Amino acid sequence: MALFFIDTATGQVATQHQLVEAGVAPEDGIPSRPWFRIQGTGDATTMWYAVMRRKEKGIFIGSLVFRHSPHHSLLLERGWEEIAVEEIRATVPLP
Repeated sequence: MALFFIDTATGQVATQHQLVEAGVAPEDGIPSRPWFRIQGTGDATTMWYAVMRRKEKGIFIGSLVFRHSPHHSLLLERGWEEIAVEEIRATVPLP
């Protein structure tokens, strides 16, 4: 169960816990820009939810959606990309 964040500049997706562990987010768990919380339930698990992203007007946006639902299919048809679970990780910013 996790809160998910997306780097609006690169499209990288990470959990709040991953961002804190990597030193990208402070101990309160709220990272600064360009990281933005993906709206959805606070107890999401990738077993039931797909993490999706799409580039809009030069930035990446994200969404959580129930897997194999009509909404999931609709987002895929409209050009959204499902993020593989193994790709969900924090990247340490360059100095």
